[in-house]
Amino acid sequence: MNFPYSIITNSVRSLTRIICDVDDSQLSQVPEHGPLIIACNHINFMEVPLVFTHLQPRKVTAFAKAETWDNPLMGYLFDLWGAIPIQRGEADTTAFRMGLKALEDGKILAITPEGTRSGNGQLACGQPGIVVMAQRSNVPILPMVYYGSEKLKENLARLRRTDFYIKVGKLFKLSFPETRIDREKRRKMVDEIMYQLAILLPGEYRGYYSDLTKLTTDYIDFA
Repeated sequence: MNFPYSIITNSVRSLTRIICDVDDSQLSQVPEHGPLIIACNHINFMEVPLVFTHLQPRKVTAFAKAETWDNPLMGYLFDLWGAIPIQRGEADTTAFRMGLKALEDGKILAITPEGTRSGNGQLACGQPGIVVMAQRSNVPILPMVYYGSEKLKENLARLRRTDFYIKVGKLFKLSFPETRIDREKRRKMVDEIMYQLAILLPGEYRGYYSDLTKLTTDYIDFA
C-alpha cells in the first residue's frame, strides 16, 4: 500500500463516517482471503467510497462507467483504487478481461447487476453480465446491500448525519447446467441472485423483486 493510497483512502473513510452513521458490523462476514464477486445494489455515489474504504485491507475493484474519468479528480481517485472503466450499453470485452484478471489475482470484484444507480433505493431488474463473469471465473458470490444513502442530500441540507446500513448475505456459487445456457436460464440465474439481495433489504427497498414468493434457488449452491 503506497503512501498516497493510504492517506487518501483513510481520509475518505474518515469523511464518510462524519457524513454517515455507518452500520458496518456485518462486514466481518466477508471472507478475508481469496477471489470473490460481491453482488450489490447501487443507490448513488455514496456507497462507492464508503464500502470500498470499509472493506480494507482487502484488495477491491469494481466496474465504473467510463465517463467517470472525464472528471480529473474522480479519474485520479478511481485509478488509485484500481477501478475498471466500462463502456455502458455495449459488450465491453476489455473491461470483462480486466475483471477476470482481478479475480485471478485474488481480489474482490464488486458488481452491481442493476447496471446503474436507482437514486431511490428501489431494486431494478438485474442484467446478465454477472452470470457470465461467475461462469468464466468460477468464484463464489457474496450478496451485499446498503440502504439509507437515498436520504443523503436531504440530510446534508439539514446538516444531519445519514444512517447507512450494510447487510451481508450467504456466500454461494452458481450451479451451471451442462447443457447450453440460453437466455431464459440466464435470466433466471440473474433473478435468483437479485432475490438474494432482496431478502436482505427492508420491504420498501425491494422494488422489482418485492414478491418473495418468486424466490427460487435452482441455480444456487450455498457454501
